[in-house]
Amino acid sequence: MSPGIFLLFIASYFFLLLLVSYFTSRKADTQAYFIGNRNSIWYVVAIGMISDSLSGVTFISVPGKVQTASFSYLQTVLGYVLGYVVIAAVLLPLYYNRNLTSIYSYLRQRFGPASQKTGAVFFILSRLTGSAARLFVIAGVLQLFVFDYYQVPFAVSVFIMIGLMLLYTYRGGIKTLVWTDALQSILQVLAIVIVVVVICQDLQWGPADLVTNIVHNEKSVTFFWDWRAVNFFPKDFFGGMMIAVTMTGLDQNMMQKNLSCRSLGDAKKNIYSFSIMQLVAHVLLMSLGILFYEYMKAHGLHAPLNATGAPATDQVFPMLALHHLGALAAVFFVVGLTASTFSSADSVLTTLTTSFYIDILGYSTDGMTAARKRLKNMIHIGCAVALLLTILLFKAFNQSAMIDTLLFLAALTYGPMLGLFAFGIFNKRAIIDRGAIAVCLAAPVLCFFLKQYSAQWMNGYKFGNELLIVNGLFTYIGLWLISRKAVNPQL
Repeated sequence: MSPGIFLLFIASYFFLLLLVSYFTSRKADTQAYFIGNRNSIWYVVAIGMISDSLSGVTFISVPGKVQTASFSYLQTVLGYVLGYVVIAAVLLPLYYNRNLTSIYSYLRQRFGPASQKTGAVFFILSRLTGSAARLFVIAGVLQLFVFDYYQVPFAVSVFIMIGLMLLYTYRGGIKTLVWTDALQSILQVLAIVIVVVVICQDLQWGPADLVTNIVHNEKSVTFFWDWRAVNFFPKDFFGGMMIAVTMTGLDQNMMQKNLSCRSLGDAKKNIYSFSIMQLVAHVLLMSLGILFYEYMKAHGLHAPLNATGAPATDQVFPMLALHHLGALAAVFFVVGLTASTFSSADSVLTTLTTSFYIDILGYSTDGMTAARKRLKNMIHIGCAVALLLTILLFKAFNQSAMIDTLLFLAALTYGPMLGLFAFGIFNKRAIIDRGAIAVCLAAPVLCFFLKQYSAQWMNGYKFGNELLIVNGLFTYIGLWLISRKAVNPQL
């Protein structure tokens, strides 16, 4: 597929997003930017959340990783479902009853301003690194198959993509993103389905053959029971549950869209329906991974390797789609890839702006003056610059499959938020507000060393997704140590 056609698809897709942005932001005010005027349709929000769940990292990394990890990632995805139930039952009522725009305002009400800022800083770090990791994967593919052809440096190509995102999120904010994310979700899922159909036709598999061959394939093993291994089932399942609670329920980026629904009941319907859709989508992606390796086996192809000779799992999908599966698969790979590119980072510009404006600077979204609006716009641009710099750091230092990097970063950065919210919800004690800063810094440092040395210290035990739970537990214990009985607890 020529780089020129690739660019044509990207330009067409960008034009479509601009068109959606134009119609959704024509009468957008400040409340539309921050909270969508609390008028979003729940099932549109649910569909749009898939584009966050199926980001570029998931789109490329998960099918490729089947080669080395089989279906073990499904253990984590099953945990997600339970996590979404916790969000609907516990967190959404908390946010709606307090009429929050930024969810970290709860920490101010419960503990004080230092705790609010601490939670917001960890959100900013986690979302900035997470979105940068997702966009980095896609930017690398675009660089390899498009921009290298035109001798455009990586930094310049990423700058162009982030600049495009700024154009259609700058004014409409959440009101626009609810609709653009829904569009991107539909295109991503459609791309996966088309590639599955193309490979099945090549292998001469009907629907029954597809199900039978995947179920009985040696790489469809899902549950693993070696307690010392990273993919031990309870680690992945309960770690996945807490990843969902933190990366969705304690994440301003995801909750800001949920809080734009018309009522608490609509927001709950959104979460429950989304949990089912994302489970189906992940199973489809992992099944695609088996199809990739069956296709390579049938055609005598070898999986790509990285510089150290290890499988370069993030390169499998691009290699097959663009060089071996034909024009139809290439076209829809471009469609899915482009959708992943924009959905990976566009909403984070709005939600980082929201959190910085409300939580860090302490401003209200009501009655904004012209000067405050200019400040909000400058923060929006500043978040785009920070995203660009973080992606360049990933380019310089990342060596592993990006899905692994992303989950490790989540364990370190979301753990303190988990501990803060859990402490606030499940007991009535007050804390030394400023002490939360030290506790939330110490817990991730301890977890980092546990991850590095657990095999030596714990008879071969290796931490996986459960590291997030441990991080939250360390934070909870630390908060307890600096707490006292509250006179008038604000739960």
